[in-house]
Amino acid sequence: MTPPHRTLALFNYDWDATGYDRAASALGTAIDSAGFDLFSFPSNARLIWFNAERFAQRLATQARRKGWRAVVSNHEQFGALTAALLAARLGWPGTPVKAIMACQHKLYARQVLAQVVPEANVPFQLLHAEYGAPVPEGLTYPVFVKPVKAAFSVLARQVDSHADLHRHTRFGLRERWVIRKLVEPFERLTRQHLSPDVPSAHRLLLEAPVQADQFNLDGYVFGGSCLPLGVVDALMYPGTQAFMRFQLPTRLPQAVQDRALDVARRFLEAVGFTHGLFNMEFFYNDATDELKVIEFNPRMASQFSDLYRQVKGVCLHELSLALAQGVDPASLPQHTPTARAAASFVHRVFDPRTAVTMPTPGQLAAFSKVHPQGLVLPFPKPPGSVTRDFKWLGSYRYGIVHLAGASHEDMLSRYREACAMLGWPPLAA
Repeated sequence: MTPPHRTLALFNYDWDATGYDRAASALGTAIDSAGFDLFSFPSNARLIWFNAERFAQRLATQARRKGWRAVVSNHEQFGALTAALLAARLGWPGTPVKAIMACQHKLYARQVLAQVVPEANVPFQLLHAEYGAPVPEGLTYPVFVKPVKAAFSVLARQVDSHADLHRHTRFGLRERWVIRKLVEPFERLTRQHLSPDVPSAHRLLLEAPVQADQFNLDGYVFGGSCLPLGVVDALMYPGTQAFMRFQLPTRLPQAVQDRALDVARRFLEAVGFTHGLFNMEFFYNDATDELKVIEFNPRMASQFSDLYRQVKGVCLHELSLALAQGVDPASLPQHTPTARAAASFVHRVFDPRTAVTMPTPGQLAAFSKVHPQGLVLPFPKPPGSVTRDFKWLGSYRYGIVHLAGASHEDMLSRYREACAMLGWPPLAA
């Protein structure tokens, strides 16, 4: 008996779990999940022995018995790379492993940018010191520092002096162990798939700071063509580098969107990105008309999926499943948009002494009844994890709210009502 057509979703949680469940029936597939949640115990204990190649090989041996015909993942730390390894082993459609790694190795990506689109690059250099080692003298400040390989903006921030950078790079034994375990699965593959002399991913990258608005370009590559899906604006908490809200539609001029797409095409062609969804982050300074690349994400920005579905009638999770099956996303029927504006509101606190409360089951049920198309994701954490968030991120992201409306003003009004329902303070407009 022929097994049913099933798709494997790796590291499938939060909005991916919701998005793929909704999209699976439209693509005639069923979803199985594998992987673990980096933020939940005891699931994240698997980080101790995780090896991407062994994990992919184990999944490959199960594929036929399980009826898997395709693999997807939007997980930046491990999932996108493991999915590429598995697809390559089994001959399934997927993003090439080298392209995934070229995008995720932030120093390598900067080096490629310097060759193919230097006008969109920023000055950069490798910090020649291991984690916790003395900071070299002679650096120019301020400087923006971030890991060569990381996700979720971990340890990414501007530092203003040698002493500031020294403090930022001091880690306890437990912290150093966690950082090494997060990076090591990627590090094992760098010389095999990128270059024998590529610098270690266990390093920090220094970049010239940029003060400008931020936006995300989303798109996909299929059949040799790089096609845009849209642009999502990113708004920051005032005076910080922390995301406060992502919103559609964009306010970015079309000419700037076109320039960003040209940058994307040139970079993705250079790194051999021939198939899959991508998300690219940019700075744009309206006063100087300067467009600069922040970084490249070789996977769907799943946080934006329901924003696109409601405002543009495009379901990114359906596109992801189609690409995994080798189906042209342009052949999928579009949905009828249900809103003219939508946003992902990111709730954070910046002071460890600030009390945070999580919505009760009754509050969440009331939200769902009034806003059936909305989404609430609370992120409760034990005190130790919250302390690490403040050290690594500068804030504690305790929840996310997604809402849409008939206009930008209607969306914000509905959002303020939802916050009152959840017991969370509304963010600034």
